[in-house]
Order: sequence, then C-alpha cells, then structure tokens
Amino acid sequence: MEMVLFSGIQATGKSSFYAAEFFRTHVRVSLDMLRTRHREDLLVQACLAGKQAFVVDNTNVTAAERARYIALARAAGFRVIGYFFSSRIAEAIARNAGREGDARVPDRGVRGTFARLEVPTIAEGFDALHFVQLDAGRFVVAPWRAEG
Repeated sequence: MEMVLFSGIQATGKSSFYAAEFFRTHVRVSLDMLRTRHREDLLVQACLAGKQAFVVDNTNVTAAERARYIALARAAGFRVIGYFFSSRIAEAIARNAGREGDARVPDRGVRGTFARLEVPTIAEGFDALHFVQLDAGRFVVAPWRAEG
C-alpha cells in the first residue's frame, strides 16, 4: 500500500511523470481533474479503504498542504513516497506558455505558487523522497539531498 505525493509548481511535469511512471499501477488523484476538494476527499478515502495505491498529483507546495495527505496515508498504514519537481520559475513559465486552454495557468498564478513553495523534507513523514527534473524533455529522478 503506497501513496505517492507530488510537490512542485505548475508546468514542472507532474502529470506527465504520472502518465509515464504510475499510470498502470496507481490511481491519479488530481484537483485539476476532480475540480472540488469534496470529490478529491471521496477518491482518497476510497483508495485508502480499498488499499489501492494512488498518486496525489497536485502542486502541494507547502508542508501544511502535504501534511493532510501524509496523515491520512500513515493512519491507513500506507507507505508515503514523495517526488519533488524542481524547476526554475522562468523554465516553468516558458513550459506553461506552450499549454492551451484550461491547461494554461496565468503567469501570476505560477509565480504565486512559486512564492509559497516550501521544499519538502523527510521529517514531514515521507518514507522516501526523490528529486525530479526535466532535462531536454526527459525526466531525471535523483536521490534526495537535503539542500533542495
């Protein structure tokens, strides 16, 4: 039983990484898709009750946002694995500019999320934590290093 928690600003590759790495094994929980916290809560509770592996594919940029999911997963006996999607703000804004329709976030929204960003720490309750970066369109996953 495993909950994977993504953390990172918009346009850092979280949903694409989910599709490449977890699509066949983990249910995707995403506010972008579900649109309300109520629906998200229902899906998280169903995964926990059914002992179904899942990925929380939201920005989760503060420790407080992550704590809610970590507490629920821990209480249900799930392992908690974190992936921090590191990116420079200019790179994220450039990738975001290539998005269309609802997928494109206003630049001020990306900047606002970046301003709230708190790099995760193992002490938050993760069993494992990884860095993810986009390099020439490919995901590079690196072992956790405390300096962020």
